[in-house]
Amino acid sequence: MRTSAFLYPWDVVGDPGAAARVAELGVAQVTLAAAYHSTRALTPRHPARRIVTAEHAAVLYPPDAGRWAGRRLRPYEQSWVDSGDAYAEAAEALAGAGLDVHSWVVLAHNSRLGAEHPDTSVVNAYGDRYPWAPCIAQPEVRTYLVDLAAEAAVRGGAGGTELESCGWYGFAHLHAHDKIAGVGLGDAAQYLMSLCFCAACRAGYGGQGLDPEELGRAVRRALEPVWAGAGAPEAGWDGVEKLLGADLAAATLRWRTEVARGLQESVVAAVRAVAAPGFQVLLHADPAPYRSGANVGVDAEHILSVADGVVLPCTGGDAAREAVLGPFAGRAGVLAANLTVVRGMGGSPGTLERDAAHAASLGANQLRLYHAGLASDPDLRTVAEALSRLGG
Repeated sequence: MRTSAFLYPWDVVGDPGAAARVAELGVAQVTLAAAYHSTRALTPRHPARRIVTAEHAAVLYPPDAGRWAGRRLRPYEQSWVDSGDAYAEAAEALAGAGLDVHSWVVLAHNSRLGAEHPDTSVVNAYGDRYPWAPCIAQPEVRTYLVDLAAEAAVRGGAGGTELESCGWYGFAHLHAHDKIAGVGLGDAAQYLMSLCFCAACRAGYGGQGLDPEELGRAVRRALEPVWAGAGAPEAGWDGVEKLLGADLAAATLRWRTEVARGLQESVVAAVRAVAAPGFQVLLHADPAPYRSGANVGVDAEHILSVADGVVLPCTGGDAAREAVLGPFAGRAGVLAANLTVVRGMGGSPGTLERDAAHAASLGANQLRLYHAGLASDPDLRTVAEALSRLGG
């Protein structure tokens, strides 16, 4: 099964041995970040450093000045990798080690954008803004994301791209200093907390026959038992319907699905318009359409009619993989099972061979390993041993 490992350019730039080490894992491909959100990352094998602090969402290549001239929303450049073009430098080294390189592009997740342009952010039913989550219903945001995807995805030497956060972002953020665990929120409450009430979304709800003021009040009423800690957190779409009511829930999902599909179709078309024939376009996705975040909620049939395939979160037990891969069973396209192989981040490199075989039995035809730059030496040795048996 074809296997790709995720990597940041800073894992490679300044480390002459990095590309060879990745190739020795037994992977055929690297998914290399070209546009990424803020993060603090270990570089456990780099000869010059141990920590990289990416202070804000940025592109890891020089953006095209002509494309972005005079525009309010434009990508931010990185300053934490000492390179004129960190992506290109890393990609060249990886290709020189015999690895295929695909770009990794994070789209609707950008805290600096929301901090500098708060009007672009998702606004919840209480009026709180989520600066990390640009609202994809806003025309200016959509145009920015489509152009960013086309530029960041089609870098020199890339044979394809993987688009993360190509849809709704919402309440969940994985912020470095989150203090949100005091009240248990199931994914049903998280959906309600992710509904946007900016001007564009309020108009969108109106198009679904809803009064946005009434909807906002209904969302707040539905969440009152959650804040009071009444009962176990509701899960799944049934839980959303229980909290909000089936009719209101369905109307909000129709609006969000319409917006997300439009963005995904436009992004993929823009990437293909500038890419060479055969350039592969995959989306990080979740088959539950109501979900938001890095793995955006999709309908399996629709997304495989738009993109060449999907990258699906498959870390966890058998039931989790079955839930994610099941809706894609029997469908044509790339179905890449994404498995975390960093023990300290909840991964299980020791069960990689077994987990990969289980994913394959459910229809997965490729593997993604998160993350070759972050993993410890023992984790990487375990991965290499597993891939030697899998023929990665």
